[in-house]
Amino acid sequence: MDLYRKYFNEQQLHLLSAQTPSWGVDMLTIGHNLHPAKKAYPDHNHPNQYCFDWSEGRTLNEFQLVYIANGQGVFESQTIPPTLVEGGTAFLLYPGVWHRFKPSYETGWEEFWVGFQGHYAEYLMRQECFSPEKSLISIGFRSELLNVFTRLIDTLKYEGTAYRQIATCQVIQLLGLVYTSALMSDTSRNRREQIVHQVRYRIQGIWAQPIDFEKLAEENNVSYVWLRKAFKEVMGVAPGQYHLNLKIDKAIQMLGETSLSVSEIAYQTGFESLFYFSRIFRKKTALSPSEYRAKRPVINLEKT
Repeated sequence: MDLYRKYFNEQQLHLLSAQTPSWGVDMLTIGHNLHPAKKAYPDHNHPNQYCFDWSEGRTLNEFQLVYIANGQGVFESQTIPPTLVEGGTAFLLYPGVWHRFKPSYETGWEEFWVGFQGHYAEYLMRQECFSPEKSLISIGFRSELLNVFTRLIDTLKYEGTAYRQIATCQVIQLLGLVYTSALMSDTSRNRREQIVHQVRYRIQGIWAQPIDFEKLAEENNVSYVWLRKAFKEVMGVAPGQYHLNLKIDKAIQMLGETSLSVSEIAYQTGFESLFYFSRIFRKKTALSPSEYRAKRPVINLEKT
């Protein structure tokens, strides 16, 4: 699918309102973007009213639905702590509610979005399963949602007969799909996954340091026993093992991309000794660090 973005200014909205009646959902922006890895976000194509600096975040005057189709990143708002989001996640942005989000620098992401306002939009967003406290919704890879986004973009791109009314119906259909996903989801499961992704984000931020997982659990108002079980159910490994795999991944990257010695890499990745680093590295990759650097094979650690 081609990349596309469209933003309506006040003059355009005024002309549209004069030409066709509002159905209670006025679209303000629509887009599909594939943001590549290792690029700053947002890109320069965002207009001033939508662009933001990560250190400051942003507050909008409209509702937005954002769907992450691929990749991963982080989302944070005044009601939700920093949380890792992955492909298949939607988030709802509310007028006057501070937020910020960005893709991972290593992966980038593919995003679809639509911004809207209007009296019927207000009514829809007051439904029980929609609130700033429940902004993150696990949608999964639903072809139906992507198909509606695609049709919506085509409707705006070609501006055929009654395109404004058709676009309104398609936005309502999108919200209906998200509403259904929110209703069908298990609240306790969503809460569990949110905590796990918050902990993942925290681990990724301090991966080179020793981590007190009991303290990390306490910061999220759960016990370590609960956190370990939930983390393993969601991620397939315990948090300590996830941390160890992450450190080995970083070491592999350093072996392939830097001229640092093996002992320097062991120190920078937070291992207590060169011997321990070499032992764990061999256990994970079947090679010593020096052998790996010489051969540089492609090794997948996700199932290790």
